[in-house]
Amino acid sequence: MKENTLKFVEKIFSPNFYLVGKYMTQEKTNRNYKDSVFVDLFAHDITAKENFISLYNALHGTNLDAKTTDVQPVMLERVLYMKYYNDIAMLIDGKIVILIEHQSTINQNMPFRFLEYIARIYEKITTKDEKFGRKLVKLPVPEFYVFYNGKDDYPTESVMKLSDAFMQIDSKLKNQLENTSYPLEISVKVININVDKENPILKHCETLKQYSEFIEQVRSNIENAVPEPFTTAIKEAIKKGFLSDYLNRKSTEVQNMLLAEYDYDTDIAVQRKEAFEDGFSAGEERGISIGLSQAKLETAKVLKSAGVEINLIINSTGLSPEEIEKL
Repeated sequence: MKENTLKFVEKIFSPNFYLVGKYMTQEKTNRNYKDSVFVDLFAHDITAKENFISLYNALHGTNLDAKTTDVQPVMLERVLYMKYYNDIAMLIDGKIVILIEHQSTINQNMPFRFLEYIARIYEKITTKDEKFGRKLVKLPVPEFYVFYNGKDDYPTESVMKLSDAFMQIDSKLKNQLENTSYPLEISVKVININVDKENPILKHCETLKQYSEFIEQVRSNIENAVPEPFTTAIKEAIKKGFLSDYLNRKSTEVQNMLLAEYDYDTDIAVQRKEAFEDGFSAGEERGISIGLSQAKLETAKVLKSAGVEINLIINSTGLSPEEIEKL
C-alpha cells in the first residue's frame, strides 16, 4: 500500500470511527444509532484499547502490550445490524479482527454478513490504482468472532461456515471438495461467554468476564421484574466489583445503551410474533376454499416467507421438513 497501513486506514475511516488511547481519540459525531455496552467497553471507552488487547491476547494466547501495540478501528456503519452497533472491527498485529456480540438467537447468516463486512473494509483500505495494478496488494488477515451470551443452550464453542449456506452441489464436485476446500469460505468462531459455560477465555480476559457477570445480572433483574432493572444492575455490579470504574464513570450512558439494546431485542421479538400470527391467519383463510391439505402447504409457505423457524412450521402444519423445503 502507498502508506503505512494504520495511517492509511485512519485517513480513510475518520471521522466515522472512534479511536481510543494513543491511536484512538473520541471524536463523536451525531449518529442515529447507539453503541452497545460491549462495543463501548472494547472500542470507544478510554480504557477500550487496553480492554481490546486483553481480549485479543485471550483469543490468541499472545502477550501484546497495550502501550506499544498499534490498534486501529475499521468499523463500518449499519452492515451487521440496523438499530445499534454491536460490532467491533480492529486492525491489529497484521490482522483485521471482527467481533460481534449476540444476546438473542444466533443468526445462521452471520458468515454471509461477515463476508459483506470484510469486503467493504478491503475496498476502503485499498486504492483503485492498487486494485488494478500489477503489484500484489498485501491485505490484513481477517478473523471473525461471535460472542454469544443469550439464553439459549448454545455450545461453549462452535464454528459457522459460509459453505454451509451453499446450494446443493452434484456428487462429483462434492467428492472433489471433500479433501480440499471450497473456492470461497468464511469461518466464524462462536464463543459462548455466559458465565455458567465457564469458557476458558473468561479466565484470560478479566474485563470480558466482568462484562458477562454484569449482563447476567441485567438479565436476571429483567426476568424477575426487578424495579429499575438497569439502574439496580449497575449498583449491584459496582458493589460486587464488576466493571466498577467503568460503571461509576458512565452510569447514565450505560443505562441508555442497555435501554437501546433491550428495546431492539423486544422489537424484533414482537415483529416475529406478528409475522407468525399474520402468516398463520393468511394461510388459514386460504385453506377454507382450497382444502385442508393445500391449506397446510399455503400456511407453511407464508410462515416460511415470514422467516419463521422450520421446527415451528412443522409443529404448526404437520408437514415434513422435505415438504417445507420444496416450498
